[in-house]
Amino acid sequence: SGYQGISKVHTNSQLPHKKPRGGKLTKEQKQSNRTLASRRVLIEHVNRQLKVFRILSQRYRNRRKRFGLRCHLIAGLYNYEIQKA
Repeated sequence: SGYQGISKVHTNSQLPHKKPRGGKLTKEQKQSNRTLASRRVLIEHVNRQLKVFRILSQRYRNRRKRFGLRCHLIAGLYNYEIQKA
């Protein structure tokens, strides 16, 4: 229920299908939910890996102008590690 209002903010967001009260989901809805969950797991793993650098998990105390640059550098390091493996 935490994502119910996200479609107002982000038009490209995808929400899982909710089971109607007293009803059941169709096979297509279940498959859609499973596909969405598998994509979300990959994204959550990337977020966890980026939080290892602690720039995204703690308060940023340096210059705000360089925050974007540092995030891009960390993402580049992560992408390099993935390609190397």
